[in-house]
Amino acid sequence: MAEWSEKTMIKLITGKKGTGKTKIIIDQINDAMAENRGDVVCIEKGDTLRRSISYKVRWVSTEDFSIESYDAFYGFVAGMCAGNYDIVNIFVDGILKIGGADFEEFGKLLSKIDKITGKDTTVTFTVSADNSELPESVKAYIG
Repeated sequence: MAEWSEKTMIKLITGKKGTGKTKIIIDQINDAMAENRGDVVCIEKGDTLRRSISYKVRWVSTEDFSIESYDAFYGFVAGMCAGNYDIVNIFVDGILKIGGADFEEFGKLLSKIDKITGKDTTVTFTVSADNSELPESVKAYIG
């Protein structure tokens, strides 16, 4: 079963493959769009979620922008946030497919994302790993 936890404005949906993370994030994306408090962004590698989420969501495939590392991902998100103060939710499916399976680097990314999104933007990531596999730098964001 996928686990959902949060600290600050970062949320992690964790669990091994097949534990329901994709269903959870699709439901959260569509719920956020229904609330209509601001702009909602969905980021993934490929287009798995595209047909399952509201057409009003700003959908982005990292493949279209050659985002293949945590540093490139951070720069992309920072640019989006700097250019659009109305973003209230960013959903990221399959972050390990985007940045790689280096959990320490993922922990550094979370820290940097936490600093730029502040209290106004919630960022939700799906992470295909069991909590026991994650380092303290990632576990710090699990409630």
